[in-house]
Amino acid sequence: MKPEELEIKAAAELAKQQAFDVRLFTCSSRGCQSSEALGVIAGLKAEIKARQLEGKVQVNGSGCMGLCSKGPLVRMTTKTQKDILFSEIKPEMAATVVEQVVVPVLEGKKIEKPGGDLARHSLDLNDPFFAMQVFSVLENNGKMDPEKLDDYIARDGYKALRKALKMSAEEICQEMLASGLRGRGGAGFPTGLKWDLTRKVSSEIKYVICNGDEGDPGAFMDGSVLEGDPHAVIEGMLIAARAMNATHGVFYIRAEYPLAVERVEKALRQARAAGLVGKNVLDSGWGFDFEIRLGAGAFVCGEETALIASIEGKRGTPRPRPPFPAVKGLWDQPSCINNVETLANVPIILLKGAKWFSSRGTEKSKGTKLFALTGKSKNNGLVEVPMGMTLRDVIEKIGGGTDSGLKIKAIQTGGPSGGMIPEYQFDTPVSYENLQQLGSMMGSGGMIVIDENDSVVELAQFYLDFCVDESCGKCAPCRIGGTQMLHLLSKIVDGTGTAEDIRTIRKVAKAMQKASLCALGQTAPNPTLSAIRHFEHEFTERLLPAATPQA
Repeated sequence: MKPEELEIKAAAELAKQQAFDVRLFTCSSRGCQSSEALGVIAGLKAEIKARQLEGKVQVNGSGCMGLCSKGPLVRMTTKTQKDILFSEIKPEMAATVVEQVVVPVLEGKKIEKPGGDLARHSLDLNDPFFAMQVFSVLENNGKMDPEKLDDYIARDGYKALRKALKMSAEEICQEMLASGLRGRGGAGFPTGLKWDLTRKVSSEIKYVICNGDEGDPGAFMDGSVLEGDPHAVIEGMLIAARAMNATHGVFYIRAEYPLAVERVEKALRQARAAGLVGKNVLDSGWGFDFEIRLGAGAFVCGEETALIASIEGKRGTPRPRPPFPAVKGLWDQPSCINNVETLANVPIILLKGAKWFSSRGTEKSKGTKLFALTGKSKNNGLVEVPMGMTLRDVIEKIGGGTDSGLKIKAIQTGGPSGGMIPEYQFDTPVSYENLQQLGSMMGSGGMIVIDENDSVVELAQFYLDFCVDESCGKCAPCRIGGTQMLHLLSKIVDGTGTAEDIRTIRKVAKAMQKASLCALGQTAPNPTLSAIRHFEHEFTERLLPAATPQA
């Protein structure tokens, strides 16, 4: 396909979509699929066909719309009025949706809020959960079918790639540097700098790797992006490849994400057939293609060098650095590993400009961030907020407080590598630096709400047990230190611990942080240390009475 043909195709597809009076999008990500979303889609299609409305009404699946605890969600867009969003729709309700909402709209009736049987299923799009979010990475979710290339093209898909093909590798890197985009996988390293370092390494073979090995308990951001907008990530990888003069692309995706794998595979087939991927991308004379490798189910394989080892068919264990992957990575060739969310940001930045992207966020943390808001949150789901929004706004306004009605005690950010942040620190703006100062971290974006009935001691034990189980065992500080910490923490949970055990936990944690080979061991103590720091009384209350320090 030539660039001008892509432009014509985009215009034609957009006109085709605009011809429909009503479009119905049902979330078909894995969360909603578990609640019979595919049955809802089938029911709506059958009802539309039975009423001979196929030319007026289009029914599609879509990516995650965010409010996972209320799925399946159905979004209705029309030519004449604002979108209407329905929650907890079941297959048997398809006829009701068409009868009470779709048909009246086709008859020219104005529907502000559905009544009757659908009244309690109607969601207010002015609710803070929706109104306070700023959609960038999730802009297409709920508005297109992730399994249709034409839908993506109609929404400016692969337009950024066309722009990149006219730029030099250095120009693309500079645009990313100017945007302030930082890696969304946890460390927050500047993306443009990472690309530029790889670009400057001379080699006939270079790899771009998408890290989709999302292993944090309670995190589902990357999987949702791959399921909901796979072409955006593919386009981001193509642009990254141009920026580094890379020759091969690899998707490394958790095997536990079969739907994400399926949709990326389908998207790649579509892109190859359209000439967007392969030997002659958009008739430019430049070729680039991908392969997909499944994650080995190990949390440590989220670490770059362990991930590389896993792709090579080796046991997923980290190696010392330097040399860094940018110099010696996959198959000993220069390699750049980027997180899913990082890559999904790339086409938007190149299309709208670095200045547009950097206008959101804080001085050092630009753009938006995805969070998986879970735990005791009333509104559990996937959210996208601008950097700089306070934790309190995310948790209490967007999240709606607790589902239990109890007071929030703390939140856990960054998963097993992060820390617990108490309620009195919720007025802190979200940024990489701020969360680190609180003893936590951004991580990939998990955010778990803890209410006053939850035990931070037991939660710390859960995370430490997870890290001990997931340790590759290569280095002694992580292998032995983690086990010793868990033994001491379990004593405290069981009520047989002493004050000396708490002091020993701190000493072992310090050794792990300083001497562990990779970030798993270096950060494994964080949840326990932050829990002791902010809630030490919960630990001392569990100690043997004779061992409790005297006042």
